[in-house]
Amino acid sequence: MGNITLEKVQKKFGETEVIPPLDLAIEDGEFVVFVGPSGCGKSTLLRLIAGLEDVSSGEIRIDGKPATDLPPAKRGLAMVFQSYALYPHMSVRKNIAFPLKMAGLNAEEQNKRVERAAAVLNLTDYLDRRPGQLSGGQRQRVAIGRSIVREPAAFLFDEPLSNLDAALRVGMRLEITELHERLKTTMIYVTHDQVEAMTMADKIVVLRAGHVEQVGSPLELYRNPRNLFVAGFIGSPKMNLMTGEHAARHDCTTIGVRPEHMRIVEEGGTFTGRIIVSEHLGSDTFFHVEIPGMDEPMTVRADGEIGLRHGDTIHLEPEARQIHRFDEKGLRLA
Repeated sequence: MGNITLEKVQKKFGETEVIPPLDLAIEDGEFVVFVGPSGCGKSTLLRLIAGLEDVSSGEIRIDGKPATDLPPAKRGLAMVFQSYALYPHMSVRKNIAFPLKMAGLNAEEQNKRVERAAAVLNLTDYLDRRPGQLSGGQRQRVAIGRSIVREPAAFLFDEPLSNLDAALRVGMRLEITELHERLKTTMIYVTHDQVEAMTMADKIVVLRAGHVEQVGSPLELYRNPRNLFVAGFIGSPKMNLMTGEHAARHDCTTIGVRPEHMRIVEEGGTFTGRIIVSEHLGSDTFFHVEIPGMDEPMTVRADGEIGLRHGDTIHLEPEARQIHRFDEKGLRLA
């Protein structure tokens, strides 16, 4: 079982409060992603769960049992860091087996678990190599394998893909997602990359300055952001946000429209502007449009074959049912 519950958990460093008291429930088998900008407290929250940081107040429960005062080794959790933390002089086999050796398991059981983890991670052919002979993605799989053999209640990932190049990140993202499907074990994953959050998570926890701004499925957060922060953070490219007369027409302080919900019309339309940047991505094209009276360019998603280009005038009409409305406090209106 991998249920993890946080009740009024708070973290202070001296007089500085980095995690105000928060409640959070993570169910057995869930893939939960903590996401937010740098310095929002997501890695600190993960370290509190792991026991690598002491809780200032509140309680952590793992499988219903108090874990707040347990040392990391007694919590039944396995953490995967962004730095891999492999022993360069040891073979892959010995790196994966290391925590089992420290736990005192016999050689036969160690070998059985290592072979099983290697098969799951496609590392069988690399067991006798050293980390220096592997690619970045393979080294990350070794670090994950070292966690798998411990058979933990949950895996904790602290930005594990940030040291990889773009192509490897995509590949490893798929591998970790597939691993979760196979193992059915609780996973908590920290990232500042909201694309990773959207593509991997069962449940996303959006953090800002230690506060939980919203918890929900990727589509729930995308379609129904609770406030302006979530609306602007979740989605790539981000939501277009407008104030002033454009918002006043809808009886609110701010309106938001996703790039894919801004229709291009032949003439008229609510907005008319000039294309200042075109991003051609094959099947899609993103136009960045300068609109008179708006502080920031508007982003519009269009068909990749559309004939518009830099410098052209463009007429835009938001889809009425896809306009998000926010009040003066930045909270979503019904």
